[in-house]
Amino acid sequence: MAAPLHGSAARYTIEKIVSGGYGLARTDKGVALIAGALPGEIVEAALQPKKGRLEGRTLKVLQSSPMRVPFARDTPPTANLAHASYEAQLEYKRLFVVEALERIAKLEAEVLPTQASPEQWRYRNGAQYVVTADGVGYRQPGTHKAQLITVDPLTTELIGDGLRDLDPEKLAPSGEIAFRASLSTNEVLACLIGLGKPRDYFAARKHLEELGVTGVSFAFATLEGRFRAAVTPLFGKENILETYGDYDLSISASSFAQVNPLAAGELYRAAVGLIGTGDACVDLYGGSGGLAFHLAQGYQRVTVVEINPDAVERGQADGQRLGIERVQFQRGDAAQISSLSADLISLDPPRAGLSPEALEVVVNAGAPKILYVSCDPGTWARDVARFSKGGYKLTHVQPWDFYPQTSHVEVLSLLELE
Repeated sequence: MAAPLHGSAARYTIEKIVSGGYGLARTDKGVALIAGALPGEIVEAALQPKKGRLEGRTLKVLQSSPMRVPFARDTPPTANLAHASYEAQLEYKRLFVVEALERIAKLEAEVLPTQASPEQWRYRNGAQYVVTADGVGYRQPGTHKAQLITVDPLTTELIGDGLRDLDPEKLAPSGEIAFRASLSTNEVLACLIGLGKPRDYFAARKHLEELGVTGVSFAFATLEGRFRAAVTPLFGKENILETYGDYDLSISASSFAQVNPLAAGELYRAAVGLIGTGDACVDLYGGSGGLAFHLAQGYQRVTVVEINPDAVERGQADGQRLGIERVQFQRGDAAQISSLSADLISLDPPRAGLSPEALEVVVNAGAPKILYVSCDPGTWARDVARFSKGGYKLTHVQPWDFYPQTSHVEVLSLLELE
């Protein structure tokens, strides 16, 4: 233990890894969260107060953990667990879920070992980068500074190695660029993000076309969030096909889809093994139906509720192409549904979890089973606690690693009405 000196380095002993990938240390000023540290290590760090706590970054490792591994200095800032062995990463992620379940839900349940990703590197088929006059890269967490990269080891070679050929001058006036590649077809889509009109991006579009990109679109940059404004096609294909589990589904550069298709496909198949069979299933926050198409293998009618019109359109088109008549799409906000009736309710909400309104509707529906897929153990545990009070028992919990080298973890869970 050491007293933090603002701006000065001191020694800290790391107790454990907590959500966000931080090493937790205790000081006489309170708990400190230190990036780049592992349990059992003694590190040197300079701490600063931030949002009611102390935070810092490892400056020097004085006593190393046997779980520490070397990693490239140009590793993206998103890879905040790349300094730990993959075996250790999987256990840390399991403990994130255990802690959330105990601390937030106040429940006890067996948390199975984390399901590993089929690939530890080069697994992402999508990424979004900031564009500067000097190159492309990631924004540093919590800042507007960019860490420029020429290779991205987290993305498929089609994206990660292709960054070497990008000329930032020819991408102007883009502020950002999003890529989506298909591991199945080896095609790449790009979306240029910035201000101005689509016609201002002729040179950028031409540059990407010359690099072999399959399709290019433009999205106006807004303060409301990613791709909230209309997306304008500039060249080539708008959608390409990617394999998720048992189906080839359409993806685009500007739409949401799981970026680790191999891991997501395995989770969808595992979900089918959990839910059994039945008549009616409602899939809330269902996106373009990647999970729903798999759930239809066991259920006669699957209704996908999704607010995003692009996702609904792609899902409907995929269903027709695949000949899956059991899945129907309904555009709507899960938080505004007044009532539900189903044998199974499937949930895959955004990081914020279920809204209070949606949670109450699901509880009141009294479905025998709830399949809950989450990308945030904290909000998942909060919602599970409410389901528990509503008479549901947590019968299956397993973390899934969709994002190796990072602290993010997915949770696949099943709740059954007692």
